Amino acid sequence: MGWRTSGVIFLVFLPSILAQNIGNAVLLIDSTAKFAETDTNYICATIDWWPKEKCNYNQCPWGSSSLLNLDLSHPFLSNAIQAFKNLRLRLGGSLQDQVHYDVGNISCTPFVKQKDGLFGFSKGCLHMKRWDELNSFFKKTGALVTFGVNALYGRHKNRRGVWQGEWDSSNAHDFIKYTISKGYHIDSWEFGNELSGKGVGASVDAEQYGKDVSNLNSIIIEEYKSFHPRPFVLAPGGFFDKDWYSRLLLVSGPQVVDVLTHHIYNLGAGVDHNLINKILNPHHLSKIEATFGNLSRIIQTDGPWASAWVGEAGGAFNNGGRHVSDTFVNSFWYLDQLGLAAKFDTKVYCRQTLIGGNYALLDTTTYVPNPDYYSALLWHQLMGSGVLSIDSNEPYLRSYAHCSKQKKGVTLLLINLSNETAFSVDVESVTHTDLPVEEKNKKKSFLHNLKKTVSWVGSKAADEDLFREEYHLTPKDGDIQSKTMLLNGKPLKLTDGGGIPTLAPEFVDLNSPVFIDPLSIKFIVLPNFGAPGCR
Repeated sequence: MGWRTSGVIFLVFLPSILAQNIGNAVLLIDSTAKFAETDTNYICATIDWWPKEKCNYNQCPWGSSSLLNLDLSHPFLSNAIQAFKNLRLRLGGSLQDQVHYDVGNISCTPFVKQKDGLFGFSKGCLHMKRWDELNSFFKKTGALVTFGVNALYGRHKNRRGVWQGEWDSSNAHDFIKYTISKGYHIDSWEFGNELSGKGVGASVDAEQYGKDVSNLNSIIIEEYKSFHPRPFVLAPGGFFDKDWYSRLLLVSGPQVVDVLTHHIYNLGAGVDHNLINKILNPHHLSKIEATFGNLSRIIQTDGPWASAWVGEAGGAFNNGGRHVSDTFVNSFWYLDQLGLAAKFDTKVYCRQTLIGGNYALLDTTTYVPNPDYYSALLWHQLMGSGVLSIDSNEPYLRSYAHCSKQKKGVTLLLINLSNETAFSVDVESVTHTDLPVEEKNKKKSFLHNLKKTVSWVGSKAADEDLFREEYHLTPKDGDIQSKTMLLNGKPLKLTDGGGIPTLAPEFVDLNSPVFIDPLSIKFIVLPNFGAPGCR
């Protein structure tokens, strides 16, 4: 019954398919061993410090989304986090190195606009009452928390914008002791924000930074003697600079920096009118591979005890691109970044932001999920931590393969960047391939593929394994700048009670061809794909 239904549906749409440009893509997957591995909780999102007065390009898109004024009682916010079970949250951003903690012998004042202040703002304050409220919220929602510590405290700035002197750890130390005394679980403490290399607004020499992060590590070791688990130490939360990062590891020494965090804004300024073209350009998307590769090599040579996280990535900087970063088209960039980073053994990827700015996963005013929220949730639910090597003969069809999450087989992510070409896809195991991709492509036509039984169907498959799961993502009305994402043709929207909808697949007969439309995205769960590397 299932096979007949699938066949009828496919034949009904065959004329429209044949009217398109059809490309034949061959994907070769090496599933004999994991190529890389992510953390189980790979997906992460940030919550920033920016007040509503943060503006760029005559736009002020932050509203009340700061750690200091976010409405923690809003049900949409809780529901969005709880859907991930244990969503990682990174608390930090540009203003974190100006935050004083209202604990111990210190008093502090709120952020206000200040012309000569760092990023145009004065120093700010985190009151312990608000910290208590935040931690109650994190416990309720099951969030895994990374907190970014003020790394400029006690330093002074020279004429060149370089901050000098030793870090004064007293305020952070008191804050950490308060956090432990209240029983709050912090997954990791991160030292500083964008102070590496030439910095953004401010910078600190790598030699001094290495000594200071060692100081933070010593504090954490001492204070967490009787509190378990002990949090990780992350640094530097900045843009990758090869020499600076290498020096940081050498100075701080073994087992001090557990995680090297770096930031990515590879689409340029949020006001750039060319944002969409960059997002849909495979050559532009691939440029960031050099950064991932260089960081990976530094870890191998100078800090093999450490792992890599993307600590902050929003695509376009200065709040993101209005009517781009919060629409369907941004998922082409976002999901591609998740796939690329995972291939380079990145353990965690933090999206800027959960809420706030134009690049938020949740609308800053309504708290309703933007399209990228659902892309992140699908990744979290389907893509396991085991990353598999995959090769493709089509540059505009971006493809990634992981061990399926909590089930057997392999899950594919296909991203079709072409606005005119649909792809018929042959998915094969590299160990069973006897012809190069180019030669295979010459020998197979689309009509041949309509008749072809795909190679990974097992002859002894159980009845329940005779289908694959497909999650096809498209924009409403075909408008890639729509804020409504369709899953298998149905709009994704909150339930009447404000809950996150169930992300249900379409079950497709294993014998039917794999097909992906232009400018669309598809997750495909292949339960019968032989994957010895995933066991």
